[in-house]
Amino acid sequence: SGIRNGLVNLYAQGATAAIMIQENWDDSVQTDVINLLRKLAPNGVWLHDAQDGNGDAHLKSGLVGPSETVPLIDGQLGLSTWQNIFFCEFDGPRSNRRIVCTILADE
Repeated sequence: SGIRNGLVNLYAQGATAAIMIQENWDDSVQTDVINLLRKLAPNGVWLHDAQDGNGDAHLKSGLVGPSETVPLIDGQLGLSTWQNIFFCEFDGPRSNRRIVCTILADE
């Protein structure tokens, strides 16, 4: 795009998907996040489960959030050495997910 500085926003479309920035060096952090979310929102105990059986997926998505915004600095994402962007699918796998990327340029 030629944009050197600004903000990049990533937004996961779908009520059971989310975007998270987290450490990427060690898989144990990702496992810890999954285990925490399973404890906070266990499967099979929510009112919405009577409709779709995925009440926990909606709650996990709400806890993590559908978007992240990252600075764009000299044409590079302004993430630290150990950070990465993760797409979280809590009711899948799904074959048709979209992530909307919006770039706001700094003039």
